[in-house]
Amino acid sequence: MTVSPPCRPAAPAAPPKVPPGGVLRTERLLLRPVRGADVPAVTRLWTDPEVRRHLGGPVVEQVVRIRQRRIVGAAGARAVVRAEDGAVLGLVTVEAAGRGGETEVSYQFLPEHWGSGYAREAVAAAVARVLETAPSVVAVTQEANARSRRLLETVGLEHAESFVEWDAHQVLYRRRAARTEEP
Repeated sequence: MTVSPPCRPAAPAAPPKVPPGGVLRTERLLLRPVRGADVPAVTRLWTDPEVRRHLGGPVVEQVVRIRQRRIVGAAGARAVVRAEDGAVLGLVTVEAAGRGGETEVSYQFLPEHWGSGYAREAVAAAVARVLETAPSVVAVTQEANARSRRLLETVGLEHAESFVEWDAHQVLYRRRAARTEEP
């Protein structure tokens, strides 16, 4: 009788490359620390009514000024930049001790870049990077934000719980790191 070795799942896709300096590279994007020159684009993320529709509305001017002083080089905040031309498309933030002590990812993109797959590409890369070292990653979006919910599901997060916060129905998504078995 011949015994075959157990089947192993296909190897996962190679994680995005991170060269020195903390820049995460994907096929089309760079996720890098926020620079001073990025502040106008990031400010639009905080003040654009369409971007902020499911985030509590535009941020008030006084808070925007404080954020402008703090965002450059802020831990976990990454400008999402199109590699071919350097355009700032959005912002991805990874908070190591986020909601419930789990690593939390959040994201915002300028409306003119919606529908091009940039958010999916950037969030997928950030989630993959997080899961290299953390046991799980979570993200929260409003229940009404169907596009954000689809994005989170597309990159492998699953609906974990629903709750009300900030007077709106919210949905928490979670993805756990794949367990590797010893041979």
